[in-house]
Amino acid sequence: MANIETSMKEAMAIEGAVGVALVDYTSGLTLGVMGGSPTMDMNVAAAANTDVVRAKMRALEMLALGDSIEDILITLDSQYHLIRLLDNRRGGGSFFLYLALNKSRANLGMARHQLRKIEAELEV
Repeated sequence: MANIETSMKEAMAIEGAVGVALVDYTSGLTLGVMGGSPTMDMNVAAAANTDVVRAKMRALEMLALGDSIEDILITLDSQYHLIRLLDNRRGGGSFFLYLALNKSRANLGMARHQLRKIEAELEV
């Protein structure tokens, strides 16, 4: 099992990674953050994306689909923002990994695969 710092470093090693955060979506607080840029404060971005997660969780509840969210993808002109909810069956609780990627350098399929692996090894 990997700790938060190790997981953040592994996520930043993903091709095209701009920044990563581990977030508690009930409070919006980050448990770990790495990367970012002068124009992208990862703490602000992570906290703001809690609203995205909460909205999707409410939608699933209202629809009564009996399903869970694996990940959420937001595509911008120059970036991918990938939100991966930690598996609640493994004790993931209310946490998600938030990864921002440079669209021109990232391989989205590989990034999703690597983030899934990081999630599986992460101990919160």
